[in-house]
Amino acid sequence: MKQLNSILFLFLLSILMVSCGEDDAKSRDSRSGGAMASNAAERVYVAPGEHDEFYAFLSGGYSGNLTVYGLPSGRMLKEIPVFSQFPTSGYGYSEETKPMLNTSFGFVPWGDAHHPDISQTNGETDGRWVFINENNTPRIARISLETFETEEIIEIPHSAGNHSSSFVTENTEYVVAGTRFSVPYPQEDIAISEMKGNFKGPLTFIAIDDEGRMKIDFQLKMPGFNYDLSHPGRGDSHGWFFFTTYNTEEAHTLQEVNASQNDKDFIAAVNWKKIQEYVANGGGQEIDAQYAHNVYDHETHTATSTMMNKVLTVDPRDVEGAVYFMPTPKSPHGCDVDPSGEYIVGNGKLSTDLTVHSFSKMLKAIENKDFDGDAYGIPILNFESTLAGTVKEGGLGPLHTEFDGEGNAYTTFFISSEVVKWKLGTWEVLDRQPSYYSVGHLMIPGGNSRKPEGKYLISMNKITKDRYLPTGPELEHSAQLYDISGDKMELLLDFPTHGEPHYAAGISADRVKANSRKIYRLDENKHEFAATSEDATKVVRQGNEVHVYMTTVRSHFAPDNIEGIKVGDKVFFHVTNLEQDFDVPHGFAMIGANTSELLIMPGQTKTITWEPKKAGVWPFYCTDFCSALHQEMQGYVRVSGKNSNTPLTWTLDGE
Repeated sequence: MKQLNSILFLFLLSILMVSCGEDDAKSRDSRSGGAMASNAAERVYVAPGEHDEFYAFLSGGYSGNLTVYGLPSGRMLKEIPVFSQFPTSGYGYSEETKPMLNTSFGFVPWGDAHHPDISQTNGETDGRWVFINENNTPRIARISLETFETEEIIEIPHSAGNHSSSFVTENTEYVVAGTRFSVPYPQEDIAISEMKGNFKGPLTFIAIDDEGRMKIDFQLKMPGFNYDLSHPGRGDSHGWFFFTTYNTEEAHTLQEVNASQNDKDFIAAVNWKKIQEYVANGGGQEIDAQYAHNVYDHETHTATSTMMNKVLTVDPRDVEGAVYFMPTPKSPHGCDVDPSGEYIVGNGKLSTDLTVHSFSKMLKAIENKDFDGDAYGIPILNFESTLAGTVKEGGLGPLHTEFDGEGNAYTTFFISSEVVKWKLGTWEVLDRQPSYYSVGHLMIPGGNSRKPEGKYLISMNKITKDRYLPTGPELEHSAQLYDISGDKMELLLDFPTHGEPHYAAGISADRVKANSRKIYRLDENKHEFAATSEDATKVVRQGNEVHVYMTTVRSHFAPDNIEGIKVGDKVFFHVTNLEQDFDVPHGFAMIGANTSELLIMPGQTKTITWEPKKAGVWPFYCTDFCSALHQEMQGYVRVSGKNSNTPLTWTLDGE
């Protein structure tokens, strides 16, 4: 009997396990929006030769660069050098790119890159450019999505900590740069204890022309709060920009305590169209400024740096209806606008609730002059009058919200380490998923546009302990990929990210890849020192400067033997890659050079300098594997003494 009971028990248990397995499979099906039942690895797998569905552009934080990943695979496709020297390609070391890192403080070889944003047309991401801010030495860069190279960097004068940046309006009319730290405006020697009322928080509006070229249009002379994040209006709210503030106490010491006293800080609502009209009619005051504007030219393959000396400043009190403050609990970080442009979400770091303002209610409150006083002459709108709703007890430490275009919002909670999905309009929490760990920002491709592509979400986490193999005291940060196509979020993948990713921007690959440049045409190369054929190679001495007009092609340099260089010379290697085939760069490295190697794209010219310190025969070689004869791709430079009479000669194959 005992044996029969055991058999019956095992039979019933097996039926239950099968049933549970079927239920689990159905549950997985439901969570993935009806997708074919499969494990997470299969759903992020991109087979060899196939392409990812989305590009994701992640800020590199203190690396100063922008990293490009494919989604859903999580494969890193490229690191784009922006604000930091990058020896992998010679960016910031080559003579052509050194001007990109010029500032009013001199040559600054690193940066702290925070918030990328993709250019838009009619409120939709268009795949032309990515803009990204630099926090430490206030700058904004524009990266071409044709070449995936940095084309322009503009410094932001009178600013400190360019944080609420670099978000763009829905037709890329403006990109903004809001100062994180209030400072004297213009800068002056003033006691820090006299900060309150004397420091300012300038907000800079940078106009973008049809070619992407940036120009500072005006700076708003705002009260001396800290301006954290920003987002543009869209739809009916197009023409407005919204900025979160904290430290409305204007504390200057122990800010973790003293800048957290007020129950509410503000979201600043800025009517940029009204200010734009005011400026176009001659409004504003031009003041002295010093800032660099650096532009890279793809025809000459060379950057130029221009030092600017004026900027137009506007006092918002001089433009009626230009700026209003909306009270928002408490020390808000994220400032996020839904695809319709109606809802403005303020994520108070020290609040368990999410505050959602209504744009239409804001306009009505302005019309009715429903004010609760002012801050330095800027009207403060009544809190209840602009309030659309509150998401109650979403989590601890809300930071940032994105949208899926289906009426749902997703918010990160830093302290409780989770991503929470909630419903616009009802403010109901629909789902929550843990994130590992201390999640900061999140991104849905197109999430900062009128038309998000609500299939995937990535969260960017600050702490990664136990997620990866240990690599000493520090691990790379983590991004986690969620499927959000169903009713419930589902974690599919986590992958390491380089630097500290503060924010990301994503776009369908189909909007970018077809326009990607494959080569630089040699017949369009206008570099001053280009040798576009081996017949044009030469070596020219000008005093103690020697210019080597060099070419490279699989699998040799021309010239490959140079004699007559002297100790104390400054040698410029101008290297042109003669290849006209996609994905065939060549490298160039010179033993003893105190700069970096070069990586030269097909049809491109780059220049590196070398100042030989010792007599001898010193090799140079290709650093990038290019053919079966890559190892043979090398040459020699003979260096003679400073007073040597060795004639300057160069050869290829003895000729």
